[in-house]
Amino acid sequence: KKTFQTIEGFGGALTNATSATFSKLPPARQEEFLIADFGEKGNGYNLCRTTIHSCDYSGEMYTYAEQKGDSNLDSFSIDHDRQDRIPFIRRALQKAEGNIKFVASPWSPPAWMKTNDNMLFGGKLKPEYFQTWADYFVKYIQAYEKEGINIWGVTVQNEPLAVQIWESCIFTAEEERDFVRDYLGPTLKKNGLSDVKLMIWDHNRGIMYQRAQTVYDDPKASQYVWGTAFHWYVGNHWDNVRQVHDAFPDKKLLYTEAGMGSSWQSAFNLAKNMILDLNNWTNGYIFWNLLLDENGGPNHVGGIGGGPVTADTRTGELFYHPPYYYFGHFSRFIKPGAKRIACTSSSDDFIATAATNPDGKTVVVILNLTDDERLFQLWIDQKAVKYSCPAFGIITMTL
Repeated sequence: KKTFQTIEGFGGALTNATSATFSKLPPARQEEFLIADFGEKGNGYNLCRTTIHSCDYSGEMYTYAEQKGDSNLDSFSIDHDRQDRIPFIRRALQKAEGNIKFVASPWSPPAWMKTNDNMLFGGKLKPEYFQTWADYFVKYIQAYEKEGINIWGVTVQNEPLAVQIWESCIFTAEEERDFVRDYLGPTLKKNGLSDVKLMIWDHNRGIMYQRAQTVYDDPKASQYVWGTAFHWYVGNHWDNVRQVHDAFPDKKLLYTEAGMGSSWQSAFNLAKNMILDLNNWTNGYIFWNLLLDENGGPNHVGGIGGGPVTADTRTGELFYHPPYYYFGHFSRFIKPGAKRIACTSSSDDFIATAATNPDGKTVVVILNLTDDERLFQLWIDQKAVKYSCPAFGIITMTL
Protein backbone atom coordinates (compact mmCIF):
# COMPACT_ATOMS: atom_id res chain seq x y z
CA LYS A 1 0.00 0.00 0.00
CA LYS A 2 1.17 3.50 -0.84
CA THR A 3 1.50 5.46 2.41
CA PHE A 4 1.56 9.18 3.05
CA GLN A 5 1.93 11.14 6.31
CA THR A 6 2.12 9.74 9.84
CA ILE A 7 -0.74 10.68 12.15
CA GLU A 8 0.27 12.26 15.46
CA GLY A 9 -3.19 12.18 17.03
CA PHE A 10 -6.50 13.90 17.70
CA GLY A 11 -7.94 15.96 20.55
CA GLY A 12 -9.09 19.33 21.84
CA ALA A 13 -7.96 22.33 23.87
CA LEU A 14 -7.58 22.33 27.64
CA THR A 15 -8.29 26.02 28.29
CA ASN A 16 -8.97 27.74 31.60
CA ALA A 17 -12.64 27.65 30.63
CA THR A 18 -12.50 23.88 30.28
CA SER A 19 -10.74 23.25 33.57
CA ALA A 20 -12.90 25.75 35.49
CA THR A 21 -16.08 24.15 34.18
CA PHE A 22 -14.76 20.67 34.94
CA SER A 23 -13.90 21.67 38.53
CA LYS A 24 -17.54 22.63 39.18
CA LEU A 25 -18.93 19.23 38.19
CA PRO A 26 -19.75 16.57 40.81
CA PRO A 27 -17.17 13.76 41.07
CA ALA A 28 -19.28 11.24 39.17
CA ARG A 29 -19.74 13.61 36.23
CA GLN A 30 -16.03 14.45 36.24
CA GLU A 31 -15.19 10.78 35.91
CA GLU A 32 -17.79 10.37 33.16
CA PHE A 33 -16.25 13.25 31.20
CA LEU A 34 -12.71 11.92 31.57
CA ILE A 35 -13.77 8.51 30.29
CA ALA A 36 -15.74 10.05 27.42
CA ASP A 37 -12.83 12.20 26.24
CA PHE A 38 -9.68 10.35 27.26
CA GLY A 39 -10.70 6.82 28.12
CA GLU A 40 -10.06 3.73 26.04
CA LYS A 41 -13.80 3.30 25.58
CA GLY A 42 -14.32 7.00 24.83
CA ASN A 43 -12.95 9.26 22.12
CA GLY A 44 -9.40 8.57 23.26
CA TYR A 45 -7.93 12.03 22.79
CA ASN A 46 -4.14 11.94 22.64
CA LEU A 47 -3.12 15.29 21.10
CA CYS A 48 -4.29 18.38 22.99
CA ARG A 49 -3.61 22.09 23.05
CA THR A 50 -3.26 24.37 26.03
CA THR A 51 -2.52 28.06 26.43
CA ILE A 52 0.53 29.81 27.83
CA HIS A 53 -1.21 31.89 30.55
CA SER A 54 -4.61 33.37 29.68
CA CYS A 55 -6.63 33.59 26.48
CA ASP A 56 -10.17 34.80 25.84
CA TYR A 57 -11.51 31.53 27.26
CA SER A 58 -10.16 32.31 30.72
CA GLY A 59 -12.12 33.68 33.64
CA GLU A 60 -9.65 36.54 33.92
CA MET A 61 -6.59 37.92 32.20
CA TYR A 62 -3.28 36.86 33.78
CA THR A 63 0.35 36.01 33.05
CA TYR A 64 3.13 34.12 34.79
CA ALA A 65 5.24 37.28 35.26
CA GLU A 66 3.14 40.19 36.45
CA GLN A 67 6.03 42.37 37.63
CA LYS A 68 6.56 45.12 35.08
CA GLY A 69 10.05 45.23 33.57
CA ASP A 70 11.04 41.85 35.03
CA SER A 71 13.54 41.03 32.27
CA ASN A 72 15.10 38.20 34.27
CA LEU A 73 11.64 36.73 35.00
CA ASP A 74 12.38 36.54 38.72
CA SER A 75 8.64 36.79 39.41
CA PHE A 76 7.77 33.90 37.07
CA SER A 77 5.18 31.55 38.58
CA ILE A 78 2.54 29.17 37.25
CA ASP A 79 0.59 29.27 40.53
CA HIS A 80 -2.55 30.47 38.75
CA ASP A 81 -2.62 27.27 36.69
CA ARG A 82 -2.43 25.19 39.86
CA GLN A 83 -5.95 26.30 40.79
CA ASP A 84 -7.73 24.01 38.34
CA ARG A 85 -5.90 23.71 35.01
CA ILE A 86 -2.94 21.60 36.16
CA PRO A 87 -5.15 19.32 38.31
CA PHE A 88 -7.42 18.79 35.30
CA ILE A 89 -4.50 18.01 32.99
CA ARG A 90 -3.19 15.49 35.51
CA ARG A 91 -6.59 13.79 35.65
CA ALA A 92 -6.71 13.68 31.85
CA LEU A 93 -3.21 12.22 31.68
CA GLN A 94 -4.11 9.58 34.24
CA LYS A 95 -7.20 8.53 32.28
CA ALA A 96 -5.18 8.45 29.03
CA GLU A 97 -2.44 6.42 30.76
CA GLY A 98 0.04 9.21 30.05
CA ASN A 99 -0.55 9.12 26.30
CA ILE A 100 -1.30 12.78 25.55
CA LYS A 101 0.92 15.11 23.54
CA PHE A 102 0.47 18.74 24.57
CA VAL A 103 0.86 21.72 22.26
CA ALA A 104 1.12 25.08 24.05
CA SER A 105 0.34 28.44 22.44
CA PRO A 106 0.57 32.03 23.71
CA TRP A 107 -2.18 34.50 22.85
CA SER A 108 -0.07 37.47 23.96
CA PRO A 109 3.10 38.29 25.88
CA PRO A 110 2.60 40.18 29.16
CA ALA A 111 1.45 43.77 28.60
CA TRP A 112 4.74 45.22 29.82
CA MET A 113 6.58 43.46 26.98
CA LYS A 114 4.34 44.99 24.29
CA THR A 115 4.26 48.19 22.26
CA ASN A 116 0.66 48.97 23.27
CA ASP A 117 1.21 48.13 26.96
CA ASN A 118 -1.86 45.90 26.75
CA MET A 119 -2.40 42.17 26.30
CA LEU A 120 -5.51 42.95 24.27
CA PHE A 121 -5.99 44.67 20.90
CA GLY A 122 -2.93 43.37 19.09
CA GLY A 123 0.24 45.37 19.55
CA LYS A 124 3.69 43.91 19.09
CA LEU A 125 6.48 42.44 21.17
CA LYS A 126 9.04 45.13 21.99
CA PRO A 127 12.50 44.32 20.55
CA GLU A 128 14.14 44.75 23.95
CA TYR A 129 12.03 41.84 25.25
CA PHE A 130 12.65 39.33 22.45
CA GLN A 131 15.08 37.35 24.60
CA THR A 132 12.92 37.66 27.70
CA TRP A 133 9.94 36.28 25.80
CA ALA A 134 12.01 33.36 24.52
CA ASP A 135 13.15 32.69 28.09
CA TYR A 136 9.49 32.78 29.15
CA PHE A 137 8.75 29.82 26.86
CA VAL A 138 11.59 27.87 28.46
CA LYS A 139 10.46 28.66 32.00
CA TYR A 140 6.92 27.61 31.13
CA ILE A 141 8.02 24.28 29.65
CA GLN A 142 10.33 23.58 32.59
CA ALA A 143 7.71 24.55 35.18
CA TYR A 144 5.12 22.26 33.62
CA GLU A 145 7.65 19.46 33.41
CA LYS A 146 8.16 19.75 37.17
CA GLU A 147 4.41 19.22 37.51
CA GLY A 148 4.71 15.98 35.55
CA ILE A 149 3.35 17.50 32.33
CA ASN A 150 5.61 17.31 29.29
CA ILE A 151 5.03 19.93 26.62
CA TRP A 152 5.40 18.14 23.27
CA GLY A 153 5.19 21.23 21.07
CA VAL A 154 4.74 25.00 21.05
CA THR A 155 3.52 27.52 18.51
CA VAL A 156 5.18 30.92 18.28
CA GLN A 157 1.96 32.93 18.49
CA ASN A 158 -1.74 32.20 18.22
CA GLU A 159 -3.20 33.93 15.16
CA PRO A 160 -0.35 36.41 14.65
CA LEU A 161 -2.22 38.61 12.16
CA ALA A 162 -5.38 39.09 14.25
CA VAL A 163 -6.02 42.24 16.27
CA GLN A 164 -8.65 41.08 18.75
CA ILE A 165 -10.52 42.48 21.74
CA TRP A 166 -8.94 39.61 23.67
CA GLU A 167 -5.29 38.60 24.11
CA SER A 168 -3.51 39.04 20.78
CA CYS A 169 -0.14 40.05 19.37
CA ILE A 170 0.99 40.81 15.84
CA PHE A 171 3.96 39.13 14.15
CA THR A 172 4.64 39.65 10.47
CA ALA A 173 6.15 36.70 8.64
CA GLU A 174 9.57 38.35 8.80
CA GLU A 175 9.22 39.11 12.50
CA GLU A 176 8.21 35.53 13.24
CA ARG A 177 11.14 34.23 11.18
CA ASP A 178 13.63 36.48 12.96
CA PHE A 179 12.26 35.70 16.42
CA VAL A 180 12.51 31.96 15.74
CA ARG A 181 15.96 32.22 14.15
CA ASP A 182 17.62 34.58 16.61
CA TYR A 183 15.81 33.98 19.89
CA LEU A 184 13.27 31.21 20.41
CA GLY A 185 14.99 28.44 18.45
CA PRO A 186 18.47 29.00 19.93
CA THR A 187 17.03 29.45 23.44
CA LEU A 188 15.13 26.17 23.32
CA LYS A 189 18.27 24.45 22.02
CA LYS A 190 20.52 26.02 24.66
CA ASN A 191 18.23 24.73 27.40
CA GLY A 192 18.09 21.17 26.08
CA LEU A 193 14.61 21.55 24.62
CA SER A 194 15.36 20.89 20.96
CA ASP A 195 12.95 17.95 21.06
CA VAL A 196 10.02 20.33 21.65
CA LYS A 197 8.21 20.67 18.32
CA LEU A 198 8.31 24.33 17.31
CA MET A 199 5.52 25.43 14.98
CA ILE A 200 4.94 28.64 13.06
CA TRP A 201 1.86 30.51 11.80
CA ASP A 202 -1.01 29.04 13.90
CA HIS A 203 -3.58 30.97 11.86
CA ASN A 204 -5.87 30.42 8.86
CA ARG A 205 -5.15 28.50 5.66
CA GLY A 206 -5.41 31.52 3.35
CA ILE A 207 -1.78 32.67 3.37
CA MET A 208 -0.18 29.74 5.14
CA TYR A 209 2.04 29.02 2.14
CA GLN A 210 3.46 32.55 2.08
CA ARG A 211 4.05 32.49 5.83
CA ALA A 212 5.75 29.11 5.67
CA GLN A 213 7.89 30.12 2.71
CA THR A 214 9.24 33.18 4.52
CA VAL A 215 10.49 31.06 7.41
CA TYR A 216 11.50 27.89 5.58
CA ASP A 217 13.48 29.73 2.90
CA ASP A 218 15.82 30.89 5.67
CA PRO A 219 17.81 27.77 6.62
CA LYS A 220 18.95 29.32 9.90
CA ALA A 221 15.33 29.75 10.96
CA SER A 222 13.99 26.61 9.31
CA GLN A 223 16.37 24.34 11.22
CA TYR A 224 14.44 25.01 14.42
CA VAL A 225 10.92 24.54 13.01
CA TRP A 226 9.06 21.22 13.06
CA GLY A 227 6.08 22.38 11.07
CA THR A 228 3.21 24.74 10.34
CA ALA A 229 0.11 25.02 12.53
CA PHE A 230 -3.14 26.30 11.08
CA HIS A 231 -6.85 27.03 11.70
CA TRP A 232 -10.02 27.05 9.56
CA TYR A 233 -11.78 30.36 10.17
CA VAL A 234 -11.61 32.16 6.80
CA GLY A 235 -12.23 30.15 3.63
CA ASN A 236 -11.39 26.56 2.79
CA HIS A 237 -8.11 26.71 0.85
CA TRP A 238 -7.25 23.03 1.26
CA ASP A 239 -4.97 23.39 -1.76
CA ASN A 240 -2.79 25.71 0.31
CA VAL A 241 -2.27 22.96 2.88
CA ARG A 242 -1.05 20.63 0.16
CA GLN A 243 1.16 23.31 -1.36
CA VAL A 244 3.00 23.79 1.93
CA HIS A 245 3.66 20.06 2.06
CA ASP A 246 4.69 19.82 -1.58
CA ALA A 247 7.13 22.71 -1.28
CA PHE A 248 8.51 21.67 2.11
CA PRO A 249 7.92 17.90 2.43
CA ASP A 250 10.21 17.53 5.44
CA LYS A 251 7.98 19.85 7.49
CA LYS A 252 4.82 18.75 9.28
CA LEU A 253 1.29 20.19 9.26
CA LEU A 254 -0.85 20.37 12.38
CA TYR A 255 -4.40 21.61 12.68
CA THR A 256 -4.45 23.38 16.05
CA GLU A 257 -7.85 25.07 16.45
CA ALA A 258 -11.40 24.44 15.29
CA GLY A 259 -13.88 26.59 17.15
CA MET A 260 -17.45 25.54 16.39
CA GLY A 261 -21.03 25.38 17.52
CA SER A 262 -22.77 22.30 18.88
CA SER A 263 -25.18 21.55 16.02
CA TRP A 264 -25.38 18.78 13.44
CA GLN A 265 -24.21 21.31 10.83
CA SER A 266 -21.14 22.04 12.97
CA ALA A 267 -20.43 18.32 13.20
CA PHE A 268 -20.72 17.89 9.43
CA ASN A 269 -18.44 20.87 8.75
CA LEU A 270 -15.90 19.50 11.21
CA ALA A 271 -15.80 16.07 9.59
CA LYS A 272 -15.58 17.56 6.09
CA ASN A 273 -12.64 19.73 7.11
CA MET A 274 -10.91 16.85 8.85
CA ILE A 275 -11.15 14.54 5.84
CA LEU A 276 -9.94 17.16 3.38
CA ASP A 277 -7.13 18.37 5.63
CA LEU A 278 -5.97 14.81 6.29
CA ASN A 279 -6.06 14.10 2.56
CA ASN A 280 -3.78 17.10 2.10
CA TRP A 281 -1.02 15.86 4.43
CA THR A 282 -2.19 17.14 7.83
CA ASN A 283 -0.59 15.14 10.66
CA GLY A 284 -3.08 15.74 13.45
CA TYR A 285 -6.25 17.58 14.44
CA ILE A 286 -7.13 19.62 17.53
CA PHE A 287 -10.50 21.30 18.01
CA TRP A 288 -11.08 24.22 20.41
CA ASN A 289 -12.52 23.95 23.94
CA LEU A 290 -12.99 20.42 25.26
CA LEU A 291 -15.71 21.62 27.63
CA LEU A 292 -17.67 24.84 28.20
CA ASP A 293 -20.35 25.80 30.71
CA GLU A 294 -24.04 26.61 30.27
CA ASN A 295 -23.16 30.15 29.17
CA GLY A 296 -20.65 29.07 26.53
CA GLY A 297 -17.73 30.15 28.70
CA PRO A 298 -16.16 31.23 30.98
CA ASN A 299 -14.80 33.96 28.70
CA HIS A 300 -13.43 37.16 30.20
CA VAL A 301 -14.38 39.31 27.18
CA GLY A 302 -17.93 38.00 26.93
CA GLY A 303 -17.49 35.52 24.10
CA ILE A 304 -19.92 32.63 23.79
CA GLY A 305 -18.79 29.31 22.36
CA GLY A 306 -20.09 25.83 21.72
CA GLY A 307 -18.40 22.60 20.83
CA PRO A 308 -18.54 18.87 21.39
CA VAL A 309 -19.40 18.85 25.10
CA THR A 310 -21.03 21.40 27.40
CA ALA A 311 -21.99 21.26 31.05
CA ASP A 312 -24.65 22.87 33.19
CA THR A 313 -22.67 23.68 36.31
CA ARG A 314 -25.90 24.49 38.16
CA THR A 315 -27.25 20.95 37.82
CA GLY A 316 -24.03 19.02 37.15
CA GLU A 317 -25.34 17.68 33.83
CA LEU A 318 -23.15 16.94 30.81
CA PHE A 319 -24.36 17.29 27.23
CA TYR A 320 -22.65 15.49 24.35
CA HIS A 321 -23.33 17.25 21.07
CA PRO A 322 -23.03 15.99 17.47
CA PRO A 323 -19.42 17.23 16.97
CA TYR A 324 -18.32 14.91 19.79
CA TYR A 325 -19.59 11.87 17.91
CA TYR A 326 -18.37 12.95 14.47
CA PHE A 327 -14.89 13.69 15.84
CA GLY A 328 -14.89 10.28 17.50
CA HIS A 329 -15.17 8.64 14.09
CA PHE A 330 -11.55 9.71 13.64
CA SER A 331 -10.06 9.76 17.14
CA ARG A 332 -11.46 6.40 18.27
CA PHE A 333 -10.14 4.48 15.29
CA ILE A 334 -7.12 6.21 13.73
CA LYS A 335 -4.29 5.71 16.20
CA PRO A 336 -1.06 7.69 16.71
CA GLY A 337 1.54 6.35 14.33
CA ALA A 338 -1.05 5.44 11.70
CA LYS A 339 -0.11 6.07 8.08
CA ARG A 340 -2.59 7.62 5.71
CA ILE A 341 -3.14 5.49 2.62
CA ALA A 342 -4.66 6.23 -0.78
CA CYS A 343 -8.45 6.49 -0.79
CA THR A 344 -10.50 7.95 -3.64
CA SER A 345 -14.19 8.41 -4.39
CA SER A 346 -15.81 8.01 -7.80
CA SER A 347 -18.90 9.90 -6.63
CA ASP A 348 -19.33 13.57 -5.79
CA ASP A 349 -21.74 12.46 -3.06
CA PHE A 350 -18.96 11.22 -0.77
CA ILE A 351 -15.54 12.12 0.52
CA ALA A 352 -13.36 9.72 2.47
CA THR A 353 -9.97 9.25 4.07
CA ALA A 354 -8.15 6.08 5.10
CA ALA A 355 -5.22 5.05 7.24
CA THR A 356 -3.39 1.93 8.34
CA ASN A 357 -2.85 1.68 12.08
CA PRO A 358 0.38 0.40 13.66
CA ASP A 359 -1.37 -2.95 14.29
CA GLY A 360 -1.98 -3.33 10.55
CA LYS A 361 -5.72 -2.66 10.59
CA THR A 362 -7.13 -0.32 7.95
CA VAL A 363 -9.57 2.45 8.92
CA VAL A 364 -11.80 4.19 6.37
CA VAL A 365 -13.90 7.26 7.30
CA ILE A 366 -16.68 8.14 4.83
CA LEU A 367 -18.84 11.29 4.81
CA ASN A 368 -22.09 11.69 2.86
CA LEU A 369 -22.17 15.21 1.39
CA THR A 370 -25.84 15.06 0.38
CA ASP A 371 -29.16 15.59 2.12
CA ASP A 372 -30.37 12.10 1.19
CA GLU A 373 -29.44 8.59 2.21
CA ARG A 374 -26.90 7.23 -0.25
CA LEU A 375 -25.68 3.74 -1.11
CA PHE A 376 -22.02 3.10 -1.75
CA GLN A 377 -19.56 0.28 -2.33
CA LEU A 378 -16.21 0.17 -0.58
CA TRP A 379 -13.64 -1.54 -2.81
CA ILE A 380 -10.42 -2.94 -1.37
CA ASP A 381 -8.22 -5.45 -3.19
CA GLN A 382 -10.92 -6.12 -5.80
CA LYS A 383 -13.49 -6.95 -3.13
CA ALA A 384 -16.52 -4.77 -2.40
CA VAL A 385 -18.73 -4.14 0.60
CA LYS A 386 -22.13 -2.52 0.03
CA TYR A 387 -23.42 -0.07 2.59
CA SER A 388 -25.75 2.90 3.00
CA CYS A 389 -25.03 6.22 4.68
CA PRO A 390 -27.72 8.59 6.01
CA ALA A 391 -28.01 12.20 4.87
CA PHE A 392 -24.92 14.18 5.90
CA GLY A 393 -23.92 11.07 7.82
CA ILE A 394 -20.52 9.66 8.68
CA ILE A 395 -19.38 6.03 8.76
CA THR A 396 -16.11 4.52 9.94
CA MET A 397 -15.09 1.03 8.83
CA THR A 398 -12.19 -1.01 10.18
CA LEU A 399 -10.76 -3.84 8.12
